[in-house]
Amino acid sequence: MSEAPETAFEAIEMFPIGYVENDYLEAVYDEEVYQKVSKIVLKKELVEGLYRIEDFEKLYILFYFSESKGYELIHRRRYDGKISGVFASRSPFRPNRIGLTVVELLKVEDNVLHIKGLDAINGTPVLDIKPYIKNIEENDEESNPIEVSNPKKQKYENIRTRKN
Repeated sequence: MSEAPETAFEAIEMFPIGYVENDYLEAVYDEEVYQKVSKIVLKKELVEGLYRIEDFEKLYILFYFSESKGYELIHRRRYDGKISGVFASRSPFRPNRIGLTVVELLKVEDNVLHIKGLDAINGTPVLDIKPYIKNIEENDEESNPIEVSNPKKQKYENIRTRKN
C-alpha cells in the first residue's frame, strides 16, 4: 500500500462561483424539494463559462453546506432510516460540508441558471457546475446529449469501441 503524498492533507482554499436563490430557508428533509425550481446566480465575470451549457439536460451542482455545523461519522439516514456512515448518506453534516445534486436545467438567462431538483437552501454558496452525461455516468449507449460531431465525444466513442 502506498503512502499519501505530502500535499494530500493540506488545506484547500475554494471560493464560490455563485449562490442559490429559492424559497427554502431551512435545511429540512422534504421530498418536494426535488420538484421545485431554484436559480443559481453565477458571478458575472464567470458567465462566459456557461457557453453551451444548454447542450445538457442535467447538471451536477457542487455546493457548500454553509449552515451545517459539525458531523457524526455514523448516523441514521433521513431518506430510509438506516444507520450508515456519513459517506454512505446524503447528510449535510459532513467533514467538508460539500453537497452534490443532479438537477434538471430548465433555462439560462445571462448569469442565472433556472434548475429543478436542487436540495440546497436559499443563499447556499455554489462551488462548481458540471454537465451530467448519462451515457458516461450510467454507461448507457442509448442516450447521449452530445452530438457525434463533438471531437471529445468522438474520442470517447473511439476508446469505447477499442475496449469492446
